[in-house]
Amino acid sequence: MRTGASEEKIRQIEQWADSTLFTESERVALEVAEAMTITGRRVTDELFARARAHFSEAQIVELAAAIALENFRSKFNPALGIEAQGFCIIK
Repeated sequence: MRTGASEEKIRQIEQWADSTLFTESERVALEVAEAMTITGRRVTDELFARARAHFSEAQIVELAAAIALENFRSKFNPALGIEAQGFCIIK
């Protein structure tokens, strides 16, 4: 968090669509993340086009890979009893 998002921004992540703290490119990235993560949703052609307006193809690939990795961790870690290591504590 020292070089990344503020604590307030992290606290508002669940309300990203309504928060004034997020830029348009951040909103698109978060919408892509939700589309990749929520069962039954997908990245539509329209959403992909909006992502391309903000990010290069290489950045979109990196974004998708990061989202996929976090989705992997969210299933893998609990299955093996791996808990948070306390690197990002928000109270």
